[in-house]
Amino acid sequence: MAHTFEELVAKQRAADAAHRMVEELREAYGPPAGRQMTGAQSGTYETALRAWRDLERDVQTAVSEYAKDSGRPRTEVEAEVTRAAAPEDT
Repeated sequence: MAHTFEELVAKQRAADAAHRMVEELREAYGPPAGRQMTGAQSGTYETALRAWRDLERDVQTAVSEYAKDSGRPRTEVEAEVTRAAAPEDT
């Protein structure tokens, strides 16, 4: 499946947002192994963690395909996507 650079950036931003959610839940609930979460908290955390992992896997696959299709080094494409997806206030 062909991807545009803009699609890669959108995928990276979605993965970054999902990662922030996992970090926020970890901060609110405590580390998963360090404290007993309620059933609802555990379910929420596990769902957020799976979503982040799935999105991150999708980004990595798309970046690899894009790099291969464009004949560019994967690391170069990944760095460009990361820079483009970063919040503008940093």
